[in-house]
Amino acid sequence: MKTTVTPKVHNYSAGPCILPQEVFEQAAQAVLDFEGSGLSILEISHRSKPFEAVMAKAQALVKELLGAPDHYQVVFLGGGASLGFHMVPLNYMKVGGKAAYINTGEWASRAIKESKLVGDTVVVASSEDKNFSYIPKGFEVPADVDHLHFTSNNTIFGTQFKQFPKSPVPLICDMSSDIFSRPVNVADFALIYGGAQKNMGPAGATVYLFDPGQLGHTGRKLSPMLDLKNHGAKESMYNTPPVYAVYVSMLTLEWMKKMGGVAGIERRNAAKAGLLYGAIDRLAPVFKGTTAVEDRSMMNATFVLGDPSQEAAFDALWKEAGISGLRGHRSVGGYRASMYNALPIESVQVLVDVMDHFAKKNG
Repeated sequence: MKTTVTPKVHNYSAGPCILPQEVFEQAAQAVLDFEGSGLSILEISHRSKPFEAVMAKAQALVKELLGAPDHYQVVFLGGGASLGFHMVPLNYMKVGGKAAYINTGEWASRAIKESKLVGDTVVVASSEDKNFSYIPKGFEVPADVDHLHFTSNNTIFGTQFKQFPKSPVPLICDMSSDIFSRPVNVADFALIYGGAQKNMGPAGATVYLFDPGQLGHTGRKLSPMLDLKNHGAKESMYNTPPVYAVYVSMLTLEWMKKMGGVAGIERRNAAKAGLLYGAIDRLAPVFKGTTAVEDRSMMNATFVLGDPSQEAAFDALWKEAGISGLRGHRSVGGYRASMYNALPIESVQVLVDVMDHFAKKNG
């Protein structure tokens, strides 16, 4: 029987996205037989001792890798960050209170919309005036709000906060697309949350890392399913957690630790971003970046062709090179190279080589 070798695909998908090859192999084995139990990870009880150990290890690794204070809690829930957009004001905005938001793109806009369903919501800074191509700076945070919410990295528009806001009120961040990509001072935040499907695992799990002491002060009675304090007290086991997504996240967190932790991952990410942005700038005007240089995302590099009529020719080249997922979000067009933690720099070099070749022919 002839064996067919699948060509290497360079995965630039914005999410669900690339994960480490060794994680795929371990996760695939666990689907067949989890730790020699004769059971699949897909069928074991979430109340079994083996899975309780998986959950505990995943929670501990989140805190260890991010350097979270001991008293902070970690829970893994379903619903994606989109459910988190509604849970945040429910858990942090007082009845009759007010919340502040920074609007830097699609996902921040959705969080604002959800907050307005709960109570008074003010936008203290926005980059909508220039199609979200920069990160707002020099704004003031009112002292009379219950919390400030922002999105650290904007996958669609390719911008990223390089410095986090200084806030006189509890600071909350949706880090879905750059969590574990660089060190953060967790103690500055009341809550960090994000979907797993960019840097941590498969779609289906959302991680919440929070200070439990800043919960339970809204005067609002919550459904237990929407109450972060309840999920923390139940150690993420109030209801059946997303077992497989938590397991794959645990494997990915172990991989990150082997790669030198978040500091080691940051060095890898900086090298990848430097290589690609260097090519975009060097090959201008054939290629043009779409965001303010100082706010360029290390995770999602967005660019366009100087001559849009040449897109078909460029598309044919990168597809022939085994590149996948390079087109920009349907709402903005152009191109988006998502360089999440597990993408190797060799894949970035393949894209840069394609860009060089295209520029020589069309520059």
